[in-house]
Amino acid sequence: MNSAAPERPITPDPADNGLSSQEASARLEKFGYNRLPAPPMPGVVELFARQFLSPFIYILLIASAVSFALGQTPSGVFILIVLLINAVIGTVQEFSAQKAAAALKQMMKGTAHALRDGQIVTIDVEEIVPGDIVLLSSGDKVPADIQLLSASSLAVDESMLTGESLAVAKNAGEASDDSTPLTERVDQCFAGSIITHGRGRGRVKATASNTQLGKIAQGVTGKTSAEPPLMIRIRKFTYQVAFGILAAIAALAGLMVLDGGYSIEDMILMTIGLAVSVIPEGLPAALTVALAIGMSRMAKRNVIIRKLVAVEALGSCTLICSDKTGTLTVNELTIRRVMLPDGRQFEVTGEGVAPGGEITGHAGTEVDVTGQETLRELCVAGVLANESHLDYSGGEWVSQGDIVDIAFLVMAKKLGMSITDLRTRQEQVALIPYESEKAYSGVVNRIGDQTVIYAKGSPEKMLSMCNRMAARDGSKAIDKSALESQFTELASRGYRIIALAKKTTSPGDHEMADMIFLGMVAMIDPLRHEAFEAIEKCRTGGIEVAMVTGDHPATAKSIALELGLCEADATVVTGPMLDEASATGQVAVDQLIRQARVLPASSPPGKPRL
Repeated sequence: MNSAAPERPITPDPADNGLSSQEASARLEKFGYNRLPAPPMPGVVELFARQFLSPFIYILLIASAVSFALGQTPSGVFILIVLLINAVIGTVQEFSAQKAAAALKQMMKGTAHALRDGQIVTIDVEEIVPGDIVLLSSGDKVPADIQLLSASSLAVDESMLTGESLAVAKNAGEASDDSTPLTERVDQCFAGSIITHGRGRGRVKATASNTQLGKIAQGVTGKTSAEPPLMIRIRKFTYQVAFGILAAIAALAGLMVLDGGYSIEDMILMTIGLAVSVIPEGLPAALTVALAIGMSRMAKRNVIIRKLVAVEALGSCTLICSDKTGTLTVNELTIRRVMLPDGRQFEVTGEGVAPGGEITGHAGTEVDVTGQETLRELCVAGVLANESHLDYSGGEWVSQGDIVDIAFLVMAKKLGMSITDLRTRQEQVALIPYESEKAYSGVVNRIGDQTVIYAKGSPEKMLSMCNRMAARDGSKAIDKSALESQFTELASRGYRIIALAKKTTSPGDHEMADMIFLGMVAMIDPLRHEAFEAIEKCRTGGIEVAMVTGDHPATAKSIALELGLCEADATVVTGPMLDEASATGQVAVDQLIRQARVLPASSPPGKPRL
């Protein structure tokens, strides 16, 4: 793996109106384009030459040369034609895959909003330079590593770097440095992450290979030490053939000497003829054709393979380390369970942003009238203390905003509630966006001559703001110990718990205190339906599956148990455990991870080591 280049020092531009066009051009020339590192694409000639880089091909070339030297022109020509066909097939297949990969890269280009010459301009992401002031808003992809100058309710999905599906709330007022863990740098945004809601403004501190994403890309594009299994087998077979030929030649030569009736020239001709005859000239072409067919079949399944031998390498796989977020799961938080303060619990089915699914009572029973009313009241709080949107457009459900907020909108749809109607029925007086230091979000609405306050956030925060809790016949004094044990048990099983509260008061009272605790919801990033079938197919094919993720160990093990990747008493290997074993030696690492199937809290640089 290549070592990442150190970040180059940046001289901050003193002006608030961003870089000048001249300074931006100078920095673009100095730092280069904002592109991820990638190995140079080989040309057709190089690809053609690569088809001959094999010990077995070398033997065939020698056999062809010997055939010509002995006057066996047809044999020599035949061998060369077979090798030429083999090289042409391999070159065409690999060049086609290379063009497809290049086309994908062109599709991934984007634009960003930056401040240049005091004006907001839209420029190509590749032209962003260190020192640029970039403007971020909901839905944007962060173009580079950025030090925030200001942030308003800014939340970022960093799952591609950390594996954590929950959006990270950002705060420009915090301070972090390079020694701060990536997950705790709330004053920075990183290239490739997605703004889920809010707005921000920051100065670019690193571009291209100096970004966190670029450092990962450097490791991925670096030269690998592993040789494809097919090449290992071909090399071994070549040595076996070579040794066999030498042994046969020696035996034949010995017999001819003992017979005494052969001249030196006859002996040479016969031994060389024997050597050429036993070499399987059609093997390289047969292998290439078989691999080309495999590559074509993979292409029909939307898989681009750039080298033919990778087809066989995939077929030789015996263990797959899979990421969790977005691979085994849908990367969309979904409400799975609703807990009311009086102990009633409800199950929620369905996954993702599509409102398909239903809400049922314990063991699949129907929800009674009082339960429906309480669930609707809880949903009202979740929908109104909310800045996200959920719409049906183009034949599918489209969402925008924080994934926690979206989960409440989806739940409201499952109850048959109209989000638009809920939001227009009450006049919004004030909106309190979510911030990590507050640990809650809220809204102050007006209904007639009354003020209604809704809030949602962490259970601990909500309990501190409430003095009563909802009950079947109104409200009663809050039982904090019972509620705490309820959410602690669910949190230990990997759920994300959000509590909701409400307060009806007089106009002018906006204080988040003395509220009524409405209940809690348990969220989780649900598994993909196809993940179960994929794992079963792997096992049927003799392939073991392990899960490598940046999630909390409890969440990771809960998902692994549901997938059947491990047993309840299985060892969960965390990042610190792996670091400790690495300090002892490779043997300790091997012993630790050999039987492990759940490896949470793994950072991107640590995953290749696994």
